Amino acid sequence: MIKTYELDVAVTRGDGVESEHRVNAAVVGEGDQLLGAARDAESFTYWRSCAKPFQVIPFLTSGAFDALGWGDEQLAVSCASHGGEPEHVALVEGMLRDIGLEEGDLACGPHEPSSQRGAKAVRDSGDRPTRVHNNCSGKHTAMLALAREKRWPTRGYERREHNVQRGILHEISLWTDIPCGKIVQAVDGCGVVVFGMTLERMARAYSRFAVAAGRGEEQPLRVLKAMSGHPFLVGGTDRIDSAVIHETKGRVVSKVGAEGVHCAFLADRGIGIAIKVEDGAQRAQVPALLRLLQELDALPDPLPPRLAEWMRKPVKNTRGESVGEVMMRADA
Repeated sequence: MIKTYELDVAVTRGDGVESEHRVNAAVVGEGDQLLGAARDAESFTYWRSCAKPFQVIPFLTSGAFDALGWGDEQLAVSCASHGGEPEHVALVEGMLRDIGLEEGDLACGPHEPSSQRGAKAVRDSGDRPTRVHNNCSGKHTAMLALAREKRWPTRGYERREHNVQRGILHEISLWTDIPCGKIVQAVDGCGVVVFGMTLERMARAYSRFAVAAGRGEEQPLRVLKAMSGHPFLVGGTDRIDSAVIHETKGRVVSKVGAEGVHCAFLADRGIGIAIKVEDGAQRAQVPALLRLLQELDALPDPLPPRLAEWMRKPVKNTRGESVGEVMMRADA
């Protein structure tokens, strides 16, 4: 029997609910079994950055990653939506040097670091953010490295007709069971190819990934070890994925995506989850993720302090006063 979850999020002001965010989700277990859903598990959306653990696999299987002598840190940041903190920037810059390329070769655009610490470091330096500060710069550098090592053109590596993206599309097809020709493709916020599918297929892929890693399959296990062993590199000081991975000691690996998409797998249970906030509000996806993980007994109730602060976020006015909260609709 498929379990039903209530994951909608409310935004209060004073004693009343001012706004609501509808949340869809799919929970898939071993054997591609749909175990649970919130609203519509078959709702369609784009995978966004949640696809990164799969996008790096062709790089690993090609042998190019190991030929560069890279290790878990480089692998973790290749899967990351990092906060643009000094450690992230230094690591990506080192990867670019290793392949004889530079920041201008990245197809992603510059933006202010996603973490407060990273943004402060840029402000204090008096410099402007670069493409390396982009939260997807690790993924892009990995794609560039694959092209470089295979002697493919590095220019245009982000386009769907490039061999890098063709290989990634094939990999996505394997994990989701969607034929390559049926996978909807568009352009992600960072300029590279993004894949559209149902939440059930996303959760299926994450479940399969956990099962494969649990069986000791080389590439999924390498990705799992890198992400669980270096949670800071996956996100950053104030990034939810780093907090979840750290607090669960890697039993849960979560991966944020833009427009209210979030995925995770329960490494020791072969369960994958995918969440989509219908209106794309990022403020709603984290409490929904945490509540679903609690429902699956992957997180305790009450939450540890580092995660509890994400479950109920204050709404503040321009004077810094708390005038409401972002919280689960069921708790409002």
